[in-house]
Parts: sequence; C-alpha cells; structure tokens
Amino acid sequence: MYTLLIILIVVLAVLMCLIVLIQESKGGGLASSFSASNQIMGVRKTTDVIEKATWGLAGAIVVLSVISVFFIPKGGAEESAMMKAATEQKAVNSNNLPGFGANQPKQQSAPAQPAPAAETVPADQPVQ
Repeated sequence: MYTLLIILIVVLAVLMCLIVLIQESKGGGLASSFSASNQIMGVRKTTDVIEKATWGLAGAIVVLSVISVFFIPKGGAEESAMMKAATEQKAVNSNNLPGFGANQPKQQSAPAQPAPAAETVPADQPVQ
C-alpha cells in the first residue's frame, strides 16, 4: 500500500509540474501555444481550469503524503546489521585486562628500613 501511495504522489507531482508550465505567466508561458483551447473556452475560462487543477493536485499530494505516513513499513523484530554486530562483539576495556591499568594489583613493598647512619669521623683523627 505504501508503494502505491508513493507512486501516486510521484505521478501527481509530474502532472502538477506540467500544469504549472502550461499556466500563463508574464512572459506568456506555454499557454500561448494552446490557442485552440482559448478559442473554445475563452482566455479567462482556461486560466480558471488550470488554476483549479493546480490547487486540486497540490491538495491531493498533501493528503496522500499525510496518509502515506500511516502505511510506512515498520522495522519489525529484525535488528539492523550494525546493532547486531555491536551486541555480539564483546567490548574489551583495557582497564579490565589482568595486570594492566586500574585492575592491576598493588605491589607490596618491604617495610621501609631506616637508612644506616653515616659514620662520623672524630675531628682529631686523620681521614684515611
């Protein structure tokens, strides 16, 4: 149904483009080449019909566009390929690797021993 609505919208848009090209503008437009229809219906009647057709097609395109929103196909239960790959792949956090980063066990150092006292040399003895 959605595809049918989209095709109708495209067809109506092409028809609307053609009708807008037919309309008489300041330069005469393409309406000047349709002189036979001007003789049958008159100049004013042709403009009214083309203007009403333009408004009708524009309204139909708007209505079909709003209706097509309700028929947009849903994704369903299927996941996208990227989401599936993201959930299947296990993320590796470098901080969780053993022996690395914040998870690394703290090394126990030996209790601090005071530094050995420097030997003092009495002033009256010569230094060897």
